[in-house]
Amino acid sequence: MSKIERDSTHIHYEATGTDAPVLLTHGFAATSRIWRAQVDPFASRNQFIRWDMRGHGRSGSPPDDASYSVDETVDDMAALLDHLGHERAIIGGHSLGGYMALAFHLKYPERVKALFVVATGPGYRSDEPRQEWNEMARGLARRLERNGLEELSKLDREMEPTEHDSVRGLSQAARGMLVQHDSRIIDSLPDIDVPTLVVVGEKDRGYVDSSKYMSEKISGAERVSIPNAGHAVYMHQTELFNEAAMKFFERVA
Repeated sequence: MSKIERDSTHIHYEATGTDAPVLLTHGFAATSRIWRAQVDPFASRNQFIRWDMRGHGRSGSPPDDASYSVDETVDDMAALLDHLGHERAIIGGHSLGGYMALAFHLKYPERVKALFVVATGPGYRSDEPRQEWNEMARGLARRLERNGLEELSKLDREMEPTEHDSVRGLSQAARGMLVQHDSRIIDSLPDIDVPTLVVVGEKDRGYVDSSKYMSEKISGAERVSIPNAGHAVYMHQTELFNEAAMKFFERVA
């Protein structure tokens, strides 16, 4: 198992391939294993780096609530690139992982060669919808603490509760990484000036509109809507997803 240490917390990662790096982050309550059908095609042309966020999968679950935040997550991503010797990379992710990719660009724009955001929302500019989102996140944290990892099967039938070591880590991640405090990510979209691919499943009702919004606000962004696919688009239509991603990676290279 490959890992790095940050602030006494181990961060699990896997890196396959040797060429131009692509760093992808999973969504909330998932793990790096969601990308298993992408390893062979992506690593044939790139170094494909996938990892488990704090509180998820095989990464550590520090006890301090302050250890779970957007800033800590993007610093974990930067530390992974440093560890592997990469100054820049294609940065992307699914759902919360895509939000983290946008946050990474906001903090470390010079380290982003391109953005690859999948089934992602950029957050909220208005207080009311942000508050509704945060109430959802905090409620999810409470249900996880009350019902354990089996709560994940109610959240998404495709999630695998056995992949996680700690329900505490996930509940802390819900409060610290899902909860949003401001509009800095959505406000940053017009300032993105790297090649960007926005991917969404056409049946992913919660994210179709946000994908359109991002592709309109990010200059030159390309949007791909994949038919007969929901939120787990990389799983529902693997070949179409991989084809769109590989064309983008090749064009960026």
